[in-house]
Amino acid sequence: MKTPDLSSVDFKALLEDFRNLNPKDVGAWPAAPRVAVLIGLFVLILVGGWWFFWQEQLDTLDAKRQDEQRLKEEYVSKKRQAVNLDLYTQQLNEIDRSFGALLKQLPNKSEVEALLVEINQAGMGRGLQFELFKPGQESMKDFYAELPISVKLVGSYHDFGAFAGDIGRLSRIVTLNNIAITQNPQAKDGSLMMDAVTKTFRYLDEEEVAQQKKAAQAAKKGGGR
Repeated sequence: MKTPDLSSVDFKALLEDFRNLNPKDVGAWPAAPRVAVLIGLFVLILVGGWWFFWQEQLDTLDAKRQDEQRLKEEYVSKKRQAVNLDLYTQQLNEIDRSFGALLKQLPNKSEVEALLVEINQAGMGRGLQFELFKPGQESMKDFYAELPISVKLVGSYHDFGAFAGDIGRLSRIVTLNNIAITQNPQAKDGSLMMDAVTKTFRYLDEEEVAQQKKAAQAAKKGGGR
């Protein structure tokens, strides 16, 4: 294909065609101005259509595509959950059984006194001498209460270790916290003194749980004011 020779184009004549145009008689215009006006109108129509009509539709289309992708992801997620529903149910049942087994290790209110006796006997059974055995104030939680017991025992390091092992083997949950072992200043036989906080736990009865929930709701309402 032969490339047009721009040197053969009479630009002066083209420029003359655009001079002295009569806007009231467009039909009498030369060909070049009429073609230029048509091209300009065509460009304006494209720009106007894009601005006033197509852009909104393209934005709507993009939003619908995003919704489609989100719905696909939700479908895949829910399908995965449906496929694993039996596994989730089995795991939930196992958690319930484990929680029930742990809950059985918490004494009720009437059994706490017997547990305190067991702790005392565990120390005495190892030949330890209690200088202090003082239950503290209960701390209420969601479904259980925590009872700290300050203890001070005198004995050997080996006996302290055996006592800690016996505490861990009790049928109820008991923990030793804040342990500090020092030389017994009142003894000449080289015995040691152990200060510790023994914590035991009990589960709340239905009335206590109801009181806890009522107190939590009252505190929530008070905090929201």
